[in-house]
Amino acid sequence: MVFAAVSTGIALGTAALSPVQSKEQGALARGGKLYDKWYAVIKADKPKETHPAWPASNTKKKGATTWRCKSCHGWDYLGSAGAYASGSYKTGIKGINGMAGADPAAIVKVLKNDTHKLADKMGDKDFQDLALFVSKGQIDMDKYIDRATKSPKGGDAARGADYFNTMCAQCHGVDGTLPKDMKKTLGKQMGNPWEVMHKIQNGQPAEQMPALRALDPQITVDIMTHLATLPKER
Repeated sequence: MVFAAVSTGIALGTAALSPVQSKEQGALARGGKLYDKWYAVIKADKPKETHPAWPASNTKKKGATTWRCKSCHGWDYLGSAGAYASGSYKTGIKGINGMAGADPAAIVKVLKNDTHKLADKMGDKDFQDLALFVSKGQIDMDKYIDRATKSPKGGDAARGADYFNTMCAQCHGVDGTLPKDMKKTLGKQMGNPWEVMHKIQNGQPAEQMPALRALDPQITVDIMTHLATLPKER
């Protein structure tokens, strides 16, 4: 398992995480959820105004969406060099990949700067967890996802079905169409595999979705390969 900064995962069933490792994995997963939608994680009101740093060239997004880290820097963490080089989230803003391995304290300072406008939005632990994710939690998604086809690399759909049916189906249903308020079926969501991988690894903000970050990412790849076989419509 390879993160952009450090390797923190283990193969399922090969070893047990120490208490220190477990604590860091939890903080990394929480940081990943903050990166996704920080205001949902901390149960804050959604920002109503468009972020001051949101480029005027992008008129397709506004309001709370523009305050999400992922909206500028991408689910693949590459920003303008990745999937958000085009499309409705095109901003021209670089990714967070350049901060992989950086001192989390230095990352906190960036998060609190005048560009990000977050200094009065979150608490100390929120900044620490988000910075830890930026430093140690980024995954090299090109290792696991084919960028041209948007397909998982080297996944086993049958094995993924076993994982899905034991860890995911209770909430999502065996066909990936639940919960009912989920806008897209899981099969449909595989159109954005980087988002799916991020959420499987870190969980869904403000929901009781387990994060699989502490497990070998091959498990996530296998699950995604299975998801690609599920119905795209309800």
